[in-house]
Amino acid sequence: MKFISKKFSKNGPGSVKLIPEDGEDLWHVFNLVRMGDKVAATTYRKVQRDTGMGTDSERIKLRLMIQVEDIDYDAAGEEIRLKGRNLTENEHVKLGAYHTLELRRQAAFTLEKEVWDGVDLDRIAAASDPAASADLAVLLVGEGLANLSLVGANATVLRARVETSMPRKKGAAAAGRDKAVHTFQSRVYQAVLQHVDWDVVKCLVVAGPGFVKDQFLEFLFAEAQRREDKVLMAARSKIVVAPASTAFQHSLKEVLAVPAVAAQIKDTKAAKEVAAMADFYAMMSSDPARAFYGPGHVWAAHELGAIATLLISEGLFRTSDVAARRKYVALVDEVAAGGGQVMLFSDMHGSGQQLQALTGLAAILRFPLPELEDTLMDEGVAVI
Repeated sequence: MKFISKKFSKNGPGSVKLIPEDGEDLWHVFNLVRMGDKVAATTYRKVQRDTGMGTDSERIKLRLMIQVEDIDYDAAGEEIRLKGRNLTENEHVKLGAYHTLELRRQAAFTLEKEVWDGVDLDRIAAASDPAASADLAVLLVGEGLANLSLVGANATVLRARVETSMPRKKGAAAAGRDKAVHTFQSRVYQAVLQHVDWDVVKCLVVAGPGFVKDQFLEFLFAEAQRREDKVLMAARSKIVVAPASTAFQHSLKEVLAVPAVAAQIKDTKAAKEVAAMADFYAMMSSDPARAFYGPGHVWAAHELGAIATLLISEGLFRTSDVAARRKYVALVDEVAAGGGQVMLFSDMHGSGQQLQALTGLAAILRFPLPELEDTLMDEGVAVI
């Protein structure tokens, strides 16, 4: 993320002008913008002109500021659409008229807030970290199916999906199988060339069931040699093979937990999230009185000063309920001030989706609370 200007203080009003440089930056923006915020950006508006012989329409380039009422994030298209009422005096767009701003990579915009809380400031700090780029690529490859994802500090983005109908190994259709396999492997090879930037990516994991991944890896190196692709050949040491039960996206969490892969990414946010979820489930199994999830149980444990590690989904902070967000922010601040570890999980990672299934809030405790374990709580409440 490129920051052009920052004018704000914690728990006070202010603004920031920034340029998202990649998909990971857009994910940060999606988590920063909330309903009620003001956003100014360059946009286009179709206007009607009277030509004397009727009317004609044309697209006019404008710079508008809107007060955000609706937010739509398109991960695949790498775009955020913000709908709201216009706050800018303009001959083409009336004050108060609805307009939709589209935020994209490499396009500057300004974000204004009445209150920049601690979670916002942490998000700005994370977006400012140049080491938080998508430095891991994972290729899940199976029989006629491949998914190539880039795993960054805060988001996992599917960059390519390759599907090819594969003839059966026996029968009349078997004659065309070799050709279909070659076509499939060639398309996957092209996806790797297009989406894996070896100047950024530190490790490419090729994973999948059976021998399909090994066969593709043989093809990858043979094809690189045939094409004299020196960049890919030089990156050979960055490529790791790992098992996975399927080539579908949900197998990503399996891959990140493989020791050979975990060693490559041990310092990344994604790896730390995977390890934290594993620790939580292990604690639930071995000492359930020290592992709780859900707003009711977690808040009760916090009031007793028992939380050693707080696991919280960033999705909870995107609520339009201002009071609810303030309470989540207070929980994070108070746990950290009490010496606890706070882990903010991205719901663009598999581990974050696991946490979401547990209400988005969980905790590992310093000491067991068996009396709390036996207490029924209303875990469906959104506000702690």
